[in-house]
Amino acid sequence: MYNEDSPLGVKSRLFAVRITKMVNYLLKNRSKTLKPVYDQILRSGTSIMANVAESEFAQSRADFKNKLQIALKEANETKRWLYLLYNSEALTQREFDSMNVDCSELVAMLVASVNTSRKNGGYEEIRDHSSEGMVSDCDVSLPF
Repeated sequence: MYNEDSPLGVKSRLFAVRITKMVNYLLKNRSKTLKPVYDQILRSGTSIMANVAESEFAQSRADFKNKLQIALKEANETKRWLYLLYNSEALTQREFDSMNVDCSELVAMLVASVNTSRKNGGYEEIRDHSSEGMVSDCDVSLPF
């Protein structure tokens, strides 16, 4: 149903790579005490890609929508882990902002995809809450 070269497929793969690099960086350069949180964000951040990939070969429209909804839940969870890492001082403001922008873009893409799927199935739309309460004035990107 979904093409792996779709913008969502590409974005989710690139984000999974970024999350992996970020966790490797944090493990080498920051507090080892937060390793359980690093493990959690690695799982949720890469799960977005896995569920988008699974949607590519969905067995039905309902299965397709379900996989995208799971990816959306994982993206939302990833945003919360990023927020925790920032507030725990494991991520700098620049690092958080850079990762948060990417994750917010994924959330927006997933919300749009889920809403399109819901409209086609006659369901009510969902609202994108991804940027609420997470305002930043720094837009500098980082290597990870």
